[in-house]
Amino acid sequence: MFTGMLHTHKLVVILFLLLYVVKTLLLLLNKNEVLAKFSKATRIPEMIVSTLFLLTGAYLMFQLPEINTLMIVKIICVFASIPLAVIGFKKSNKILASLAMLLIIASYGLAEMSKKPSRKEVVVAAGADEGKALYDAYCTSCHGADGKLMLAGAKDLSTSAMDYNSMLLLVSHGKNAMPPFKSVLSEEQIDKTVRYVETLRR
Repeated sequence: MFTGMLHTHKLVVILFLLLYVVKTLLLLLNKNEVLAKFSKATRIPEMIVSTLFLLTGAYLMFQLPEINTLMIVKIICVFASIPLAVIGFKKSNKILASLAMLLIIASYGLAEMSKKPSRKEVVVAAGADEGKALYDAYCTSCHGADGKLMLAGAKDLSTSAMDYNSMLLLVSHGKNAMPPFKSVLSEEQIDKTVRYVETLRR
């Protein structure tokens, strides 16, 4: 369900951006008649896209293990852009319409930035399993301590049939909501994390 919502959200975000880019460009180019026709022709699709944009975004937000500062700023940008866009297009105010479009584009960029995992200080006690320490630091928020949490589209690691090499690729490069960790963890750390994940299987 999460993956389907994620892909739906990405699609409606792109459609939403395209609609607002076209409308803003028409307004900036003083193509008022064309803008009026375009707005009339796309009114119902725009309402559907806008509703899906907000609903899928809200669903995904409530599935996140944590809401970081970038995500909060993104949400503020989205909700600030809505009244600016409504007023901007209604009053043919180029500055407000442009500002609304910039806030929407900024919110998309912030969402992409917030997906990137940040480097964490992982302290490994003498004789402790470094793979477990790395897993606890980077993976438990979505997968849980036992691998069964399945938050934000995460798979149940205790029942995973994925082989070692496939897991290495997945952890390194990411997939869907799972971010790539190759820029945060070394190959050795990824190997140790995957080896630990293998111990979570039944």
